[in-house]
Amino acid sequence: MKRILSLLCAFALVAAFAAPAFAKKLVVATDTNFPPFEFKDPDSGKHTGFDVELWDALAKNMQIEYELQPMDFNGIIPGLQSGQIDIGIAGITIKPERAEVIDFSDPYYNAGLLILVKADDDSVKGIKDLKGKVVSTKLGTTSEDFVKGNAGAKDVKLFPNNDAMFMELLSGGADAVVFDSPVVADFMLKAGKGQVKVVGPLYQGQSYGIGLPKGSEMTGRVNAALNKLKETGDYDKLYKKWFNTEPK
Repeated sequence: MKRILSLLCAFALVAAFAAPAFAKKLVVATDTNFPPFEFKDPDSGKHTGFDVELWDALAKNMQIEYELQPMDFNGIIPGLQSGQIDIGIAGITIKPERAEVIDFSDPYYNAGLLILVKADDDSVKGIKDLKGKVVSTKLGTTSEDFVKGNAGAKDVKLFPNNDAMFMELLSGGADAVVFDSPVVADFMLKAGKGQVKVVGPLYQGQSYGIGLPKGSEMTGRVNAALNKLKETGDYDKLYKKWFNTEPK
């Protein structure tokens, strides 16, 4: 009996050392409302979108369990820094100042910033025309930095979510919205159809990356899984599903 117990203990130790470093269920943060990347489906009540489905595919490839945690965007990076969050996938732009405090995966989406105005507004043709005007955008984003540094706006109104940012424009509380191109395009073609238009070129080309705590052992695994999805064509399928175009 002692011999059997010794063997069982030995097997248990081997199994413990052989177990994956991330056997625990990961906490994965995503934005509450950032269509088409993440949003709550009105029918199912569940969060979905390109980011949500991309992460699910990555998690299955890595054979890990996770819990999706929708939250305000400006809380995601602090959550990664404090260790309360294991992963952040929410259209997070890779910026040098962010890369100083968290790690990023390889880029998985290329975007930029667009200016959105009311359909009958012909006073704004580009960024220089926002001087002296009221601009709404999202708190804690690259759009906020860009507007404050380049637009010369009279007032920059910051909101925690997209709905409030766009509603400020529609209600007349702002002259323009400056925000990420895929989100602006999605609003213009759907909820804001016929009421708004995009003016000017694409500003400040940028890439989105998956955020991880500094020094996370998951970074390499995430990159390997992302490359695998691209090799198999699964990434392309998701991209075309949500953006109705080929990956750029």
